[in-house]
Amino acid sequence: MSKSGDLHGPHRATIGPMSRPALNPFSTALAVAVVSIGLLAAAVVGGWLGPDLGHGDLFCEALRDGLVNQPANTWSNLGFVIAGLSIGWQARTRPQLMDSTVTLFACVVVLLGPASAAMHATGTAWGKHLDLTSMFLLAAFTSSYAIKRLADLTAIRFYGLFAVLLFGSEIIYLTGPELPVVLHAGNAVFAVLILLTLISEVVLWSRTRSRGVGKAGIAAVGTLGLSFVIWNLDQGAWCVPDSLLQGHAIWHLGCALSAYLLFRLYVADDQATVAT
Repeated sequence: MSKSGDLHGPHRATIGPMSRPALNPFSTALAVAVVSIGLLAAAVVGGWLGPDLGHGDLFCEALRDGLVNQPANTWSNLGFVIAGLSIGWQARTRPQLMDSTVTLFACVVVLLGPASAAMHATGTAWGKHLDLTSMFLLAAFTSSYAIKRLADLTAIRFYGLFAVLLFGSEIIYLTGPELPVVLHAGNAVFAVLILLTLISEVVLWSRTRSRGVGKAGIAAVGTLGLSFVIWNLDQGAWCVPDSLLQGHAIWHLGCALSAYLLFRLYVADDQATVAT
């Protein structure tokens, strides 16, 4: 038995008789989806996010008349909602999956959708900030969860690390300079946290050499890498502003698939750890 009282390995917590019941991952993710999409719709109609400053126009798609500035780049964010709900649905009978953090992960993936859509639909400063915050939520979770398993962190320390990385990313974004390729410091810190996640997951995989973990990891990284190539091409050679097919919209869908594949990695890692 490990120091955390885990029967299945160094980074799996047991649920004792005094533990509170875990939230249902699907019901919670669905509630988050309904509330966040409802609030976004109200904000777009009511102009709650402020004046349209053209944020999002760097992502090729021409700005349209009407409530939604960039339809393709906006509606493609439903991919994140579907991915998050899929994670919650598959975990609904296993709320203790991922040491009970699966509900948080499902909700984070869901929130990526309306948060990113807020920028592409409105072009406002608040919309841009919501977009970046959702990215920081994801990167802070993936890196914190990897470190949790590497260092056998308690739940309190995991959530503390998650909060530090999230708020630290916000500060860097708000105070950092503009940068080539990634555009600004917010995207750079997101990339650094994703790289930290990748390195940590490789180290974790080396402990079990699980084929399931390896396949899911390669699929997630490959999908994200291909999506990033499309993201860059959309800034130049592939940019057709008036087209209904937008490279940045494909980037959204690719990232949503990558987030789901990361969940499959977490499931495989849970199974591999139990097996050892």
